[in-house]
Amino acid sequence: MTPALDPRSARVLVALPIVLAMLSMIGPFSIDTPFPAFDQMRDEFEVGPDQLQLVVTVYMLSFAAMSIFHGPLSDAVGRRPVIIGSVSVYVVASVGCALAPSLGWLLVGRAVQGLSAGGSTIVSRTVIRDVFEGPQAQRLMSRVAMIFGLAPAIAPIVGGALLQLGPWHLVFWFMGVLGLVLIAATLFVLPETHPPSARVPLRVGEILRGIGEVVRQPSFHRVAWAGTFVFGAQFLYIGGAAIFVVDVLGQGELDFWKLFVPMIGAMVAGSWVSGRTAGIIEPVQLVTVGFGIALVGAAVGVLVSLTSLGSELPWAVVGLAAVAFGNGLGYPIVQLMMLDLLPTRRGAVMSGATFVTLVFNAVVAVAVTPYVGGTALGFALTSFVFVVLGVVCWAWHRRALRRGIAPLTA
Repeated sequence: MTPALDPRSARVLVALPIVLAMLSMIGPFSIDTPFPAFDQMRDEFEVGPDQLQLVVTVYMLSFAAMSIFHGPLSDAVGRRPVIIGSVSVYVVASVGCALAPSLGWLLVGRAVQGLSAGGSTIVSRTVIRDVFEGPQAQRLMSRVAMIFGLAPAIAPIVGGALLQLGPWHLVFWFMGVLGLVLIAATLFVLPETHPPSARVPLRVGEILRGIGEVVRQPSFHRVAWAGTFVFGAQFLYIGGAAIFVVDVLGQGELDFWKLFVPMIGAMVAGSWVSGRTAGIIEPVQLVTVGFGIALVGAAVGVLVSLTSLGSELPWAVVGLAAVAFGNGLGYPIVQLMMLDLLPTRRGAVMSGATFVTLVFNAVVAVAVTPYVGGTALGFALTSFVFVVLGVVCWAWHRRALRRGIAPLTA
């Protein structure tokens, strides 16, 4: 336990989870906030839907490309410098997006946003395990996950509300202001949790060596891909929200909440249960239960989509809500399991996990959603396949745990 942090203080119980969650949520928040503004941007820049989809894709690919380095860098120089520096660049990039005179320049700004957003999203998660362990770490990670999970729900709602006040540029001005608020919160609330004595040398070779250590861990791949596939079943709807809400469900630009509120509400509820059961239910068993619920939910989604209710609310999101609840139940524990694999390389581990998830989600957004997103059945079947793959990876990891060839963590 870091002496500077009293686990019973309001700073730890209230302020710290909120700041860490806000830092963590800036990544997904920046994906979804522009969705309601797509129509305005399309008309102003005179481009088609495929070109406009690059506003999401470029951001995600840039985020993924840089995400592999944010964590190792924080292992070398500390958590706060990486968070503050990256959010500062994010603010500048957001201003650039707001002032963009063409789609090309907007994509440049989105690329820089993506390159910088990972500094807060990735590094903030390592802070929890730097300071806490066991059930207390699970409880705090669950609180962060609850707030983090709100990002995809509130982002398009915020974006739609901003459009009622002015043009699409306001969305990116808002992102810039949010970045400034997070810098101030980090300076006032977040201590440095990775002291110089625990840091690795700031050398390119050492950073690459840390990434190599993570890649060589079989347990990392099993756990990371289990979490990635199950979350991918949910992200399919997040990344394809513009298609699912407007084309499949026949809703408008202010109706994204009809998808995101039940989905994210269920995920937040799952994270709450995860925190409440910390120290009561064995963590590995809790993840198994969560992924089992997600599997049942995905199957229900397929069955509903085979009927006339498949494109009708609320039935179209019932199965998805169960998938999200299962995700919320297992997410905090999966994160802690990965952070425990290499205690001296927590930043590198979290970077590796984020890289895997982001690349997969980017591929889903570019190569999968446009082909399966025409119908509710296409969404549901693809989501089901992803959950099955995640459950298989998790079962593989549980078998390794039973055979004693994988470390029992979290």
